[in-house]
Amino acid sequence: PSDFLTHQDTKCVLEAIKILKREYGDEVAIIGKTMGPWSLGYHCFGVEPFLLMSLDDPGKTALALDRMKEATIAFGVAQIEAGADALTLPDHATGDLVSGEYYKRFLRDLHIELVEEIPIPLIMHICGRTVDRMEYIAQTGFAAFHYDSKNEPGESMDVIKNRISLIGNINNPETLFARGPEVVRAEVYKNLASGVQLIGPECAIPLQTSLENLKEIPGAVRAWHQERAA
Repeated sequence: PSDFLTHQDTKCVLEAIKILKREYGDEVAIIGKTMGPWSLGYHCFGVEPFLLMSLDDPGKTALALDRMKEATIAFGVAQIEAGADALTLPDHATGDLVSGEYYKRFLRDLHIELVEEIPIPLIMHICGRTVDRMEYIAQTGFAAFHYDSKNEPGESMDVIKNRISLIGNINNPETLFARGPEVVRAEVYKNLASGVQLIGPECAIPLQTSLENLKEIPGAVRAWHQERAA
């Protein structure tokens, strides 16, 4: 739509990034978010109709993805201009809904285009079991892949082979929301021992998550490194 970047919902995000940049400058990383074309397909067509279209008419699906990627790029570039240092790019071709071959067929080359068109580090996020498509994700040039707790850190690192970084994968509903700091620390240590480069929650955290559990993530990272430096 012609008012895409001036619509109140879009403008709100851009103004928030500008405020953060003014207040914090380069003191912290400001990470924006622009939805990928596969996720936009779910929103524009509906999940079931979009998935059925991908089966019945792959050509039409590819055309729709190509059109929707323009929104991904436009919103991403606008956030860069507002002051974002990096962007999360969720594109939910999850193993709960589609196969790894689907990712290769419809999204790998499209994601390579997004990396080329958006001049800032991009962090791909896909929920669910994704180890069967990590090989293709690692070929895209994304700066990192933010992965889910349904994937083991060790097996994920074996596939990625340091071609891109991994971010994650502390469980939200069972660990951060329902358990204590000692369980959080155990998951942090497991990721670090496997070589995962950046540790954090697997996805959007439940709003009722305790601050104690969230603070345990950076605390456990520091403790792990201190133990090995001693």
